[in-house]
Amino acid sequence: MTSMDIHQVLKKLPHRYPILLVDRVLELEKGVRIRALKNVTVNEPFFTGHFPHRPVMPGVLMLEALAQAAALLSFETEGAVPDDNTIYYFAGIDGARFKRPVEPGDQLVLEVALLRTKARVYKYAARATVDGELAVEAELTCTARAVA
Repeated sequence: MTSMDIHQVLKKLPHRYPILLVDRVLELEKGVRIRALKNVTVNEPFFTGHFPHRPVMPGVLMLEALAQAAALLSFETEGAVPDDNTIYYFAGIDGARFKRPVEPGDQLVLEVALLRTKARVYKYAARATVDGELAVEAELTCTARAVA
């Protein structure tokens, strides 16, 4: 079981501010699962417009945070790092359910389990919680493609 600080996350993910949505990896079991953190602060640029009088993290960004955690799991499992010749895409989001709002000051715990992989298409069970309470869950499908 491994963990990663922000410096290790930055070496593995191609994302950068303001779209980098994983701050730390708490646990990673290659080929099995990952637990990671997203610290939600009032300084996030999306809170300016979503919503000015009641800031709430957009659901699509919660799903993106889960996808980034899934990418870290896949990179570690494959022993790969992102490069200029390959790009990873969302291929599907199934059964997404949003159970509670995520607000500034919350710590989003991202939990992703690899369900299966075939021909560089990955299927994950993903969920995020705040203080042990389910915030979002979905099945995510991602794929890797060579850049033309």
